[in-house]
Amino acid sequence: MSLPVTTTFTIEGYRIVEYRGIVRGIIVRSPTIIQGILGGLKNFIGGKIGAYTEMCEQTRTQSYDLMVRHAREMGANAIIGFRYDTSDLGGGQMSATEVLCYGTAVVIAPETPQA
Repeated sequence: MSLPVTTTFTIEGYRIVEYRGIVRGIIVRSPTIIQGILGGLKNFIGGKIGAYTEMCEQTRTQSYDLMVRHAREMGANAIIGFRYDTSDLGGGQMSATEVLCYGTAVVIAPETPQA
């Protein structure tokens, strides 16, 4: 069963019946040696760094999945106010990227039609 996730603070057709709290997923990842070498070469010649792009997409997906799992563990059936935040940790040889995914876990129910 999918869990609705939105960047807004409402979900059309539903009302929030309970706030469960902030949920998050965090992943810290550093590039592999090969990705580091390829990324370094691209710095000299320019262009898209496919290996880094793939690593970042995997990291975003994993942090998102952790956030959704956290919401389900809290008994929520939706997440509102969803955001990503990233930062670089370290530098040079020991660099890593942190991806934080967060939002507010809520319980929603369909709106009742007005008579």
